[in-house]
Amino acid sequence: FTKNNPIQFKDEGNKYFQAGDMDKAIEFYTKAIKSCKDKKVLAIIYRNRSACFLKKESYANAASDATKAIDVDAADVKALFRRCQALEKLGKLDMAFKDVQRCSTIEPKNKTFLETLRRLGAEIQAKTSFSTDSRVQNMFDILLDEESDKEKKEKAANNLVVLAREDAGAERIFQNNGVALLLDLLGTGKVEMVLAAIRTFAGMCTGHKARVRARERRNSIMAVDNEEIALATSDLFQCVNDSLTGGDRRIYGKEEAMVLGLKKILKVCGQIPELPDQLPMTENTQLIASVLLNKLWDDLRCDPERDNYREVCDEYIKGKFDPNDMDKNIHAINALSGLLQGPFEVGNQLVGRQGIMEMMVALCGSEREVDQMVAVEALIHSSTKLSRASFIITNGVSLLKDVYKKTKNEKIKIRSLVGLCKLGSAGGDDYSMRQFAEGSTEKLAKQCRKWLCNTAMDTRTRKWAIEGLAYLTQDADVKDEFVEDEPALKAMFDLAKSKDKTILYAVACTLVNCTNCYEKKDFLPELVQLAKFSKQHVPEQHPKDKKDFIQKRVKKLLKGGIISALSVMVKADNTLLTDQTKEMLSRVFLALADDIKDRGTICAQGGGKALIPLALEGTAIGKVRAAHALAKIASSCNPEIAFPGERIYEVVRPLVSLLQPEREGVENYEALLSLTNLAGLNDKLRVKILKEKALPEIEQYMFEDHDHIRLAATECMCNLVTCKEVQDRYMEDGNDRLKLLVLLCSEEDEKLQRAAAGALAMLTAANKKLCTKMTLVTLQWMEILQRLILHDQPQIQHRGLVIVYNMLNSDDNELAKKLIESEILEILSVIGKGMNNPKRQIVIDVARTCLTKAMDLGLIKPFTTPS
Repeated sequence: FTKNNPIQFKDEGNKYFQAGDMDKAIEFYTKAIKSCKDKKVLAIIYRNRSACFLKKESYANAASDATKAIDVDAADVKALFRRCQALEKLGKLDMAFKDVQRCSTIEPKNKTFLETLRRLGAEIQAKTSFSTDSRVQNMFDILLDEESDKEKKEKAANNLVVLAREDAGAERIFQNNGVALLLDLLGTGKVEMVLAAIRTFAGMCTGHKARVRARERRNSIMAVDNEEIALATSDLFQCVNDSLTGGDRRIYGKEEAMVLGLKKILKVCGQIPELPDQLPMTENTQLIASVLLNKLWDDLRCDPERDNYREVCDEYIKGKFDPNDMDKNIHAINALSGLLQGPFEVGNQLVGRQGIMEMMVALCGSEREVDQMVAVEALIHSSTKLSRASFIITNGVSLLKDVYKKTKNEKIKIRSLVGLCKLGSAGGDDYSMRQFAEGSTEKLAKQCRKWLCNTAMDTRTRKWAIEGLAYLTQDADVKDEFVEDEPALKAMFDLAKSKDKTILYAVACTLVNCTNCYEKKDFLPELVQLAKFSKQHVPEQHPKDKKDFIQKRVKKLLKGGIISALSVMVKADNTLLTDQTKEMLSRVFLALADDIKDRGTICAQGGGKALIPLALEGTAIGKVRAAHALAKIASSCNPEIAFPGERIYEVVRPLVSLLQPEREGVENYEALLSLTNLAGLNDKLRVKILKEKALPEIEQYMFEDHDHIRLAATECMCNLVTCKEVQDRYMEDGNDRLKLLVLLCSEEDEKLQRAAAGALAMLTAANKKLCTKMTLVTLQWMEILQRLILHDQPQIQHRGLVIVYNMLNSDDNELAKKLIESEILEILSVIGKGMNNPKRQIVIDVARTCLTKAMDLGLIKPFTTPS
């Protein structure tokens, strides 16, 4: 044998394996492993030794060796199957099943793999069924035992929820009289038990029509005075609908799903808490039911299903109308309000039906306050879209005005006012389409602010005041007055702390309007002129919506404590803070951070910390806006102060997301600036930036035509080159990275020169081979180097001299000789002989160090004066 030759050891091991001598084979494979440096060959040896251990029934060793082979090549079917065999013998059936599953994916026609897959699947199923059976029975025993303590019963009930999410577990519960027991749990009235029962039912019903049809009716629990139970019941309805409409295409399944769920949800929407004999409800029950109606509508797959949905709703609403029973009428109108808050187009269609508006008129004129309340809320919800608002303005404004003037009930008064606010803002921010006379919207807003500040009112009523402002603040006059009203701002911010998603949404809308950070359409001047010529409508901007007015409003909001309020809103439970609300908060933050002078205030009040979750969760647009706000802050403030502690590392991912080519240039630029700041702080942050795969994007932007972006990318790279991974990329062949860096040193932009020369100085200091390589990438290298060391800016000159020193110190004697034989020696001599000067001392010292190095190499002789 050649000493320590792994291939010969491997071949010898193969011979012993074929001869059936496993001990000898293992001995030689082990020798091969110890001497082998090639990863691919090493993987083959480990795979072979794994086969030996299988033969010797040493299954743990067999699995371990196979794993080492798989780590090199994840698609190594031989190693995968050997590990599968070892794991099966070790009793780890689930892991073995996954391995053979991967094998059959790679070689789908291999009969051995397919047979093993089938066999292991059957064994796992049998084992799971037996295990699940005993677990279900155990849970039932605890729940049926009257002497079991409360904690044990709750734990058992929650375990049933987990079991019901697995198909085997759900079937065992169903087969073991589970339905009857779960119904008994519902009857206990205990919140924990009821929740567990509903969630277990949801698990059992998911994807299984037979079990759905066997379930008794318990839909009224959705209206109990507990939001968690109502939400869980909504989820159960969804599971029932999906199961009935998903797998079975027969008509009865669709109709049954609609009848089973839709009418009952509409019944919940129509409940009036003020009337007797109503289902128990929370303040948010109707909203939750509306969300569910919308979910059911969105999940419908074809026009016949949608037509069926509309018909069920239409028949339900019409079926409740009764000239002799006003309670039924207001139930119908309230159910319509639920539809308008959910699948708007369905409710919108019903509003235009004959009899609906007449019913609203009758209810508004009723002496009962509850009738007026329901009618006004329905009018508010029916004017959600501009297209419908024109119809409601014609028919509903006079109604709302009458109610507003006549009623003495503050709750009805404020709702009718909000209706008027909503209709008055139908034109959005288009100054030319204001619906009401000059000054009317300001009067409405003043009344909303008055109610908002009235702490004697209940939260639900004051919420309507914010909703009114959310519409009215589309008018710039209203915005200006609102931001000047500090008590109203404080009252709104205080209300934002409540756990009510509609309040959070309305506050976010109001702030978006006040800061003008909503999505704006850009109109080309030529198209505007063309539209005017053809007498088409052209939107007009309010005079107070120009940039200087917006900036003044931003200053007022910052002074009024908006950052603290936004921070509290961001901390809200995810169930309260919808993705749309998050997007609006992100837009507001970006608008607040626009002026560099305000960013310190945002940081000081915790705005940087609040932005991070907004940049990581929500809509795509919201995440980009929040990341851009983070970039503005991190580019101009000390990141360690803006994002204290470990939070600074969470900022990196959102910033890197802004480097994508589809992002706007200003987003790319400010992201690069902020990453430059972060990269200059410590190694851990530099490594984090590289882990987020920012390096290829930063390199790409160094080729950018835009001067500012190219400079920012080069400065960022200058701070990253201390990382080994970056240095290795510059050593790679077949690319222009190093050439670009050398050429950037010759640019006229002094900032760009300084950044490129700094990066080159650090690279050549870290890797001596790069000193030689930089002379090969371009013929201009000597000329560029001379320009650097002759530069009149000391910082750039210093970087050039450091590069010269690194080249002299590179162990490449030919390169050092070439430098000293050029004009560079004369330049070094002139600089080195200069008088000491505090402003240029660092430059003089490096030049003298270069000359000393040249003397050490024997390239020049020491200067001596004659005796």
